[in-house]
Amino acid sequence: MSGAELSRRSLLGAGAALMATPALAKGADPQVGRFTGLRDDGVLAFKGIRYGRAKRFARAVAVPIDRTVKAQDFAPIAPQRGNPDLPQSEDCLFLNVWTPEANPKASRAVMVYFHGGAYSNGTVTDPLTHGQRLAAAGDVVVVSVNHRLNALGYAWLKPLGDRFADSGNLGQLDLILALEWVRDNIASFGGNPARVMVFGQSGGGAKIATLMAMPAAKGLFHTAATMSGQQVTASGPGNAWKRTQALMTALGLQPSDADGLLSAPVERIVEALTATDPVIGGAVYFGPVLDMTNLPRHPFWPDAASQSLHIPMILGNTREETRAFLDPRGAKLKGLGWDNIAAKIAPEIKIDLDVDWVVAQYRAQFPDWTPEQLFYAATTAGRSWPGQVIEADERAKAGAAATWVYQLDRASPIDPLRGAAHTDDIPYVFGTLDAPGSMSGTDAGARATRDVMMQAFAGLAKTGVPGRTDWSSYALPDRATLVVGNGVATVQNDPRRWERELWARAPYVQPGS
Repeated sequence: MSGAELSRRSLLGAGAALMATPALAKGADPQVGRFTGLRDDGVLAFKGIRYGRAKRFARAVAVPIDRTVKAQDFAPIAPQRGNPDLPQSEDCLFLNVWTPEANPKASRAVMVYFHGGAYSNGTVTDPLTHGQRLAAAGDVVVVSVNHRLNALGYAWLKPLGDRFADSGNLGQLDLILALEWVRDNIASFGGNPARVMVFGQSGGGAKIATLMAMPAAKGLFHTAATMSGQQVTASGPGNAWKRTQALMTALGLQPSDADGLLSAPVERIVEALTATDPVIGGAVYFGPVLDMTNLPRHPFWPDAASQSLHIPMILGNTREETRAFLDPRGAKLKGLGWDNIAAKIAPEIKIDLDVDWVVAQYRAQFPDWTPEQLFYAATTAGRSWPGQVIEADERAKAGAAATWVYQLDRASPIDPLRGAAHTDDIPYVFGTLDAPGSMSGTDAGARATRDVMMQAFAGLAKTGVPGRTDWSSYALPDRATLVVGNGVATVQNDPRRWERELWARAPYVQPGS
């Protein structure tokens, strides 16, 4: 099959089951064990299933279910500054399941999704990530997971005593507990616990990269895909402790007041997340910590973690990531011109190069570009893309299981100034083109792009390879990349070679580390 637009014939050739929606018998609400679900757009849905319970700043534990549970509504999400209109609670360890049929003999591949939000915000209750369409069209079981975030999931408190030994990575340990739930229970929902794929966007992808270096996650998933989310290095314990102290200062607590932190109202902790980060500026950052126990090494430095080299993996980014969070209509780009572009780029990049030199190089290479085009290309290539290049290169150097890399180039038809921005690949993978918040549109190009992306992800989950025969795996020096345009996907070798080589002249600094 060529790299041309994905046709109905190629979909069927890749496996007729991909786009088939299994028939469901009419009747009462579906029941799996003690869980009563509901019917959702042609599949069975079980929402708000508890997978664990935890005390504040302590490791979560599994909770046996000894009664019938109505699993028909999403549970509260993790406390955060985002999503203020949704119910929030520290008791947030819940997951959701969508399945074509709750038949233990079905043994379908399982796709477990972790949400983005930079470890601080986000939720899988976002309509963009509802799993009913992916479950039906991909013929897979879809699971989505909420877990502890920000300081409640990642504050480093070990200097306050051994009772906090697992702090710094509690949010990651929540995800591991959820994967253990999947291993032990998913067969009852028609899933195969021996064929589990994890996938996640932005912070969700970074969480997956981190899990690939955590011993407790070994064997819990068999394939992986990250979407605009990488984690090359974790936060060091020294910087993590500085951040915890900044939080405690914002709470009006002494640096050693562990009891005060344990008893503080959760609303005050969330408010204190506006404290200035003492390491990188901006709001205080909390993410995985190199604690030498739960996380004994950096995920992709100095190389790819050996425990996960056998796991086939998709790595992807969008062409203009930063258009999603550096608003073309916002204050940061107001008055952008050649006289101030270097000053505006400088605070947005994570590679320490002379920005005037960078601008001069771009202008010589792309003389027809506007200041806005250059700004978004440079901030994407110097901030949001390097982590993916490092991860893909390190896996290739280590001789890891096959890695496939994609680049989403399809610009949003909803907002002409958005381009192909951060988060834009989500509705294509989930098939939620018409969901609130989607920037994909629902035209023929959107549907064809959806088919490309869904086929690739579901194919990896089901067979260990993406559902495309023309997508070459990533290897050095070719760096084969599937470039996904407006329903057209072509494999290109090293498509942004010039930018990659320019930014490789200095080390990449993982935000937060």
